[in-house]
Amino acid sequence: MWFLEGDEVDHSYLQSHELELATVSDVVDWKPDAVFVPGNVVPSFIPGLKVAVFHGFNAGKINRRGRLDHFEIRGCFDLYCTQGPDTTVPFLELAKKYRYFDVVETGWPTLDPLFTVEDSNPYIDEADDRPTILMCSTFSRNLSCAPILFEKVKELSKRGNWRWLIQFHPKMPATVVEQYKALQNENLTFVETDNVLPLLKAADVMLCDTSSVLLMFLILKKPVVTFRNQDPAPYLLNVTRVEEVEAMLVNALQGRKEHCREIAKYASQIHPYSDGRSSARVIDAVSKVLDSEEKNRKNKPLNIVRNIKVRKKLNYWKFS
Repeated sequence: MWFLEGDEVDHSYLQSHELELATVSDVVDWKPDAVFVPGNVVPSFIPGLKVAVFHGFNAGKINRRGRLDHFEIRGCFDLYCTQGPDTTVPFLELAKKYRYFDVVETGWPTLDPLFTVEDSNPYIDEADDRPTILMCSTFSRNLSCAPILFEKVKELSKRGNWRWLIQFHPKMPATVVEQYKALQNENLTFVETDNVLPLLKAADVMLCDTSSVLLMFLILKKPVVTFRNQDPAPYLLNVTRVEEVEAMLVNALQGRKEHCREIAKYASQIHPYSDGRSSARVIDAVSKVLDSEEKNRKNKPLNIVRNIKVRKKLNYWKFS
């Protein structure tokens, strides 16, 4: 069963065979054995093992308390299903400290379709052998490359040396979106989609900024050219000036061995799984915890204030 909460959630994305519980009362009455959460919190009054499956990779974001947001322990979860050694090791240390949750490295279920064979990909043109550049960008005004690189992308797309696919974060300002939509021609396509994975599989190189989507591209062992990235690591090809973009894209398409090794090394740390079975590993991990007689040694915190806030938000005041 699905339970979707919040004004920004689009229920139409559920497929016809997927079932949805409409209210919190329905969820509580259904008595789930496990609750899979792609967010940061889950109400304690919902039954079942609380499982964190994450909504993205560790992008290095610091929260208002000055701590890495990805590793913030909020007292909500019984099990963390981590994506790779980069996240597993810190969470194992946190598990030793808090002693009320388990940690199992499973890989990230979101990426399973990235490694499965698909019947067709709408973004691959078998009749066009030109390299394909995928441009993605975050919506943050201070970090987004989209407004700054508009004229350069316009120029490069008109030349026709490469195929361009453009996809932005859903919160990208409408003015920027309309600008890029107006650029569409036989060499450039603007894509609005809730599923970026086929785009990642179709492209040879990504042009990006600091958007976390670039990490998914690196897992495919493909090069990413970043514009003014906040953490220009060796596995990225970072530039700081608009006039450097074209040359770096050419560099990326050449696929130099040293850079390929850096990408492979980084990918092995954040997500070493390429078998498309991360979802299965999550289910196995949950089953083992549920079947285990050796439960966590401590109870989770009561989280009184947080749970009152959640009850108010969900308008749920039943107490069992």
